[in-house]
Amino acid sequence: MGHLLSKNGNRLKKKTRKLHHRKKKKRNCFLHGPCMLCFIVHSNSGGFDDDSDHFEANGCHHSSVTGISVPGVGGVGIGAAAATKLAERYATLASPEDCSKFLLSPRELAIWEGQGRSLLSAVPAKLIPPPALFRTAGVSVTVPVPIPVPVPGCTSDYTEMVCKRKCSDVQRCTPCKQPRCAFAAPDGGLENGGGGEAASNSETGHCHLPLCPLPSSSSSSASSSSSPADGCCGLGLHADLPHSSDSSPSCVHNYDDCQARNSEAADHLSINHLPSSILLKVLSHLTVKERCLCASLVCKYWRDLCLDFQFWKQIDLSGLQQVNDDLLVKIASRRQNVTEINISDCRGVHDHGVSSLASHCPGLQKYTAYRCKQLGDISLCALATHCPLLVKVHVGNQDKLTDGALKKLGEHCSELKDIHLGQCYGISDDGIIALARGCPKLQRLYLQENKMVTDQSMRAVAEHCPELQFVGFMGCPVTSQGVIHLTALRNLSVLDLRHISELNNETVMEVVRKCRNLSSLNLCLNWSINDRCVEIIAKEGRSLKELYLVSCKITDHALIAIGQYSSTIETVDAGWCKDITDQGATQIAQSSKSLRYLGLMRCDKVNEETVERLVVQYPHIVFSTVMQDCKRTLERAYQMGWSPNTSNTS
Repeated sequence: MGHLLSKNGNRLKKKTRKLHHRKKKKRNCFLHGPCMLCFIVHSNSGGFDDDSDHFEANGCHHSSVTGISVPGVGGVGIGAAAATKLAERYATLASPEDCSKFLLSPRELAIWEGQGRSLLSAVPAKLIPPPALFRTAGVSVTVPVPIPVPVPGCTSDYTEMVCKRKCSDVQRCTPCKQPRCAFAAPDGGLENGGGGEAASNSETGHCHLPLCPLPSSSSSSASSSSSPADGCCGLGLHADLPHSSDSSPSCVHNYDDCQARNSEAADHLSINHLPSSILLKVLSHLTVKERCLCASLVCKYWRDLCLDFQFWKQIDLSGLQQVNDDLLVKIASRRQNVTEINISDCRGVHDHGVSSLASHCPGLQKYTAYRCKQLGDISLCALATHCPLLVKVHVGNQDKLTDGALKKLGEHCSELKDIHLGQCYGISDDGIIALARGCPKLQRLYLQENKMVTDQSMRAVAEHCPELQFVGFMGCPVTSQGVIHLTALRNLSVLDLRHISELNNETVMEVVRKCRNLSSLNLCLNWSINDRCVEIIAKEGRSLKELYLVSCKITDHALIAIGQYSSTIETVDAGWCKDITDQGATQIAQSSKSLRYLGLMRCDKVNEETVERLVVQYPHIVFSTVMQDCKRTLERAYQMGWSPNTSNTS
């Protein structure tokens, strides 16, 4: 349209010379308001907010198109009603002559002269559609305007005119300065004299999206809808769809260049570009050995990350034979914020190292030292003295521990909640009683084969530790008279009474009746437990989920009672019960709605064919026998990549 109107520019100046006799400044633009190029470019804006920023106070500035430059002028706004009427009149025009007569008539020129640029910018662009000249029958097509070639001195004005648009879909950036007629040259530049400018734009970081050619009449009429171009050239113009048959070769070439640049940028990325918080999270999944001997040797940055304080709050040194007292002293001197340490199976650690660690780490809360037979009372007394915040102490299988260490824990560690003293043969009732009195918050107490612990310890624990939830006295010389005291523990949920020498059915039934939160009961290796006791347990254990009856004196009636009366028990282990037959295994599987595991290991009267049939009929239940466990082990091995040895070696 700008090219069409520029042909009559000389004649127009003569007719309008009288109206502009007061303005002696020479004008190259015959339109004193917004020029037609600007009007068409911004005719598809989304609303009033978009139009309000189309033109600056100094008017719009365009570069030369076909040899004529069009400067803008300033002005004041007019009423919305007059502007709307003018827009409606313009939309009904159907020929270039009508458009020029309408906009260039003396009366309209007076309006343009008096009102300036605000004439059309005061009206939302959606009320100013393109004239009928650019609308085909039944199809709305927007004709793109060729992007003008910039001239020196006008680049900033052109950029300001194009990019001052508040559209969320169009990024604000410097527009591409490539003429639409330029094609990609084999060497990566542009033909027709555009290569130099393209190179300069790429150096300055300006985006170069593929430019689509002008839609032909055939493609415009065939397409019923079009999508706006994206990127910095997306001026609200409509172009052909990407699958159009007449796409320009420069589109594909420029797109490939963008993809190549993106791939090159991706090659330079490194894992070290991630935030340190994410890298610390990744490294937290490694063990101490992996961080010290592998990750810390990658680079200095990773070494610093591996020395982060959060990795040295919980230290797991279990099984590392090279750990000794000197290493513990260094850790204690450099890392005084240790809260948890595990030195199980570390035979090179002695009381001196643990005492040094305790003196330097007063905030230690969890201490684990299984099977450290070289440790004695000195280390545990130092921990009790210097670490009053201890909540967990697991020192199983330490022969040198005595009641003196437990008395120190009772005196200084009132916050203690979890203690494991299995196979500590030097501990007696005196130490357990002192511990129970000094640690009223105790929640877990596990003793195993402590031959000097009797019913007195059971009574003291039940009286002074009402918050106990886990109690285990496996192999201890306690009787039913001591176990009956546990009925006072209302929060008891796990009870391990394996291999109790004198345990009768009535005591077990009373504990199940009184402890309503009991969820796991282990009665293995107790030949006194019979079918009647199991039936009461199934009826009274409303919260019971796990019941272990290995080597108990039970028959099929116990399994049938569990399936008939219990709606909560999920795990039943009846291994080594010689009187269990196919009938009991079949009926508990049929009647129980909650059963998920049934242990039948070495139940010789249960046929393997019956178990195979039950596995098929009840796939939600895991049946544990010798053959079934072997099959599951082989399946896991195959899944992990193991293959049988096919060699013919003898």
